[in-house]
Amino acid sequence: MHPATPASADEPAQHHGSLPADGLNRRHLLRLLAGTAIAVPAAGLLAACGGEEEPKTDPNAPVTVSFFWWGGEARAKLTEEALKLYTSKHPNVTITPTWQAFTGYYDKLATISAGGNAPDIFQIDDNGLAEYAGRNVTLDLSKYTGNKKIDVSKHPESLTKYGQLGGKQVAIATGENTPAIIYDKTKLGELGIEVPQVGWTYEQTITWAAGVTTKAGGKYWGLMDPSSDYKALWLWLRAQGKEFYDGPKIAFSEADLVAWFQLWVDARAKGATPPADVCHEAVTGSVATQLVVTKKAAVSFMWSNQLSEMQKATKNDLGMTAYPGDPKGQWARASTYWAASRTTKAPDVVADIINFLVNDVEAGKILGVDRGLPNNLDVRKAVSDGLTDQKMKDTVAFENEITPKFGPAPAPPPKGHSGLRNSLRDIAETVSYGKATPEAAAKQFFSEAASALA
Repeated sequence: MHPATPASADEPAQHHGSLPADGLNRRHLLRLLAGTAIAVPAAGLLAACGGEEEPKTDPNAPVTVSFFWWGGEARAKLTEEALKLYTSKHPNVTITPTWQAFTGYYDKLATISAGGNAPDIFQIDDNGLAEYAGRNVTLDLSKYTGNKKIDVSKHPESLTKYGQLGGKQVAIATGENTPAIIYDKTKLGELGIEVPQVGWTYEQTITWAAGVTTKAGGKYWGLMDPSSDYKALWLWLRAQGKEFYDGPKIAFSEADLVAWFQLWVDARAKGATPPADVCHEAVTGSVATQLVVTKKAAVSFMWSNQLSEMQKATKNDLGMTAYPGDPKGQWARASTYWAASRTTKAPDVVADIINFLVNDVEAGKILGVDRGLPNNLDVRKAVSDGLTDQKMKDTVAFENEITPKFGPAPAPPPKGHSGLRNSLRDIAETVSYGKATPEAAAKQFFSEAASALA
């Protein structure tokens, strides 16, 4: 037992809500991470442990670790409970948790990191992984996976490798999940319409959605327009044997993107998707604004691990299936990652906390499948066996059933992807609002891609 030091994990996390920016563009990120932005004071938003002093090696010394993630209220409650469990076992460790909605998260993280004060531990996904690793913000965790201080021996090899870049273990997957469409079983039952099925083509799905809209009298639509969703585009490409990226370059053609945009122009004309103003509400990915939750459409394009949280936001019963297209286009992937700051003063403690979150059975039972199925296969079984949340059980069952049909995982996206993802969103919306043709929008995207990936 470590000498007792009061832990701050009992204190509620700060929820700063949505910030003005919807994401992170590449120019903003590079400017911030290059250090040209004003550093955030130590007494600012996060009590990060930055600096270049020698790390403390005394395992009993009091230490404070800052911890930053995005998510909703449900995720915050689970994460705080798991962190409390850790500090109860290591009372000399104080964990300062901070969280917010996804909107603006990367802007805030970039601002903090630019001052050399990145949070000791922070949540990241493959949209920012290459950016932060490439700018030397993340701590190389290879030492800890090598000596098993972060034990990945019971993790699927693909998940471990999905956190590696340039020969370094730059992050550890928080769990495994996959894109999934979440649909309103209650509403579809009321309309007498079958639920969407695995293996439907996009054309079949759009025809089905148009039927939903017609049956509902035109005041409720079949599905969200996913033309601005990079993962929908990526899986559509992979189902045709193509890829989004080839190393640091775009792997598909301008004609492919024109076809993608036109698919959704035609879908809107058929009444399968709502008007642009309605779709715009949901493009940030927030659970609370999804059209299934707001009862404006029967289908939302989300992630498998979000089913439980979405169910808590609506009284209607929700179901889940794969994105349209051949399931071989999908892959089991890291939902998010835990990364650590290169400048942390407590790298050993940081590594121990990450190891605890991904390998401890009790922590796994607390976290459930909120960030995907647990990496550690023993923890995964224990969590699956002990689940009481029916929608979490449904998530596990879905993953177990669908993943054998998936194709191989691609490499993590290159630097520039985070900004390019936002460019796709914005450009796709110019098409949905009728301000640009698919051809003009595709040309603009490729122009921005050339700059973002340079």
